[in-house]
Amino acid sequence: MNIHKSKVLEATKHVEERSKEYDGGKYNLGYHISTPAWINDPNGLVEYKGEYHVFYQHHPYSESGGPMHWGHVKSKDLVHWERLPIALAPTEKYDKDGCFSGSAIVKDEVLILFYTGFVLEDAEKAISTQVQCMAVSEDGINFTKVDQNPIISKPPAEGSYHFRDPKVWEHNGSWYMIVGTTKEDVGKVVLYTSLDLIDWEYRGVLAKSDDIMGYMWECPDFFHLDGKDILLISPQGIKANGDQFNNLYQTGYISGSYNYEHNKYTRNQDFLELDKGHDFYAAQTFEDTQGRRIIIGWMDMWESKMPTKEEGWAGAHTLPRILTLEENDQVVMNPVPELDLLRNQQIEKLENKQITLESELVTFGQLVELEMTFNFLNTNAKVFGIKLRCSDDGEEDVVIGYNVESNNLFLDRKRAGMPQDSLRQSELTCPNGKLKLHIYLDRSSIEVFANDGLLVMTSRIYLSETSNKMKLFTDQGYVNMMHLESWSLKDIWEEESGLG
Repeated sequence: MNIHKSKVLEATKHVEERSKEYDGGKYNLGYHISTPAWINDPNGLVEYKGEYHVFYQHHPYSESGGPMHWGHVKSKDLVHWERLPIALAPTEKYDKDGCFSGSAIVKDEVLILFYTGFVLEDAEKAISTQVQCMAVSEDGINFTKVDQNPIISKPPAEGSYHFRDPKVWEHNGSWYMIVGTTKEDVGKVVLYTSLDLIDWEYRGVLAKSDDIMGYMWECPDFFHLDGKDILLISPQGIKANGDQFNNLYQTGYISGSYNYEHNKYTRNQDFLELDKGHDFYAAQTFEDTQGRRIIIGWMDMWESKMPTKEEGWAGAHTLPRILTLEENDQVVMNPVPELDLLRNQQIEKLENKQITLESELVTFGQLVELEMTFNFLNTNAKVFGIKLRCSDDGEEDVVIGYNVESNNLFLDRKRAGMPQDSLRQSELTCPNGKLKLHIYLDRSSIEVFANDGLLVMTSRIYLSETSNKMKLFTDQGYVNMMHLESWSLKDIWEEESGLG
């Protein structure tokens, strides 16, 4: 048995043992990708032999991170996930301190992973060697690192030792790879091409930062969407600006057009955040066989409080979302329709109800989906919305509200276990005075899709198990609730002994 296979088996067994010991904490997610240890970036999103595969950065031996492995789940419907053996473990001289993020492709029915091999050269100065590597599988479960690794052994002159997160795609018979890097605190995406996936030719800088767009561009992605070429990046080092860029790091996009022959990317707009909540980073996309561009992000944030560590795990992924492009080149996100399979039973249905101050408490639960439409045209409420996961004593809740005067949608989790840095808000224009919300609640997360995905907010929340009720509210006067429908959702991991 080779060393990689041995280390993969060892790490897989360890996760299985952690899962058996885990008794289900109060923050245990019911229908999101997570695991009884540490996970962060989604990696290698791909559809292979009729199934969806998601890999992820993973430290199997603790809830606080360490030498990165690639964890692995698959699904037939993007809803019910099956845990698989760990795909990659750090075993070689070029990746001995971690198998960092990357992507996946399918070629001739072989599933191929591209990742960054990480070697820590100087821990005190955080200096490392980062190289691009490849692993292959004919069954989608067991992976072999290729003998030619590293397939790219050093960064270009325009980069530095921060050189990671390869994304690979095919165009007109050639293969393309972009990698994130930095030099002199200028974040960049650099591009390579290949005919055989082994020998890669450097083509130059695809795009780079200006004075405000960050010192390092992680997890780059590049794809064609509704007639435009979208560069998706996760910059580090963007300073907060009012209601923008309030997380430690951001994930967002630039729309433009790309000339493959001359490697020239022409931007149509400035960088825009993709999700305005507290916990969304390192997102990656793929195109499925239906032609849908699907995105999944890491549902946490670096250096944030993670109460789940007390339960022996940390990190999770967002729900899968479909990306589309509006006429003004705004990318919108909406949950995949397959998520309707989660619906268990209807909880509440309201039509044309006038909401004043606070409605009575409605028992609601922790795993819940809601669809609602408010009409505030010709009403006198200045602020209105919904309070979720409410406690009977009023000490706990998470609030989704709309300020009519500022046109701001806000998410406030100060009474949801996160009193510091609790508020996120963003401008949202509501034509004809109508606000449409689609919300997914899990035991320690909330995902809000407003006005058909024009604004999305994703945040982690940490409340008592008994806080499971709902209120509709206004600050004064009244607002019209045109429609509200809610469902309890299934726990897809309830038959498992541990986390998903």
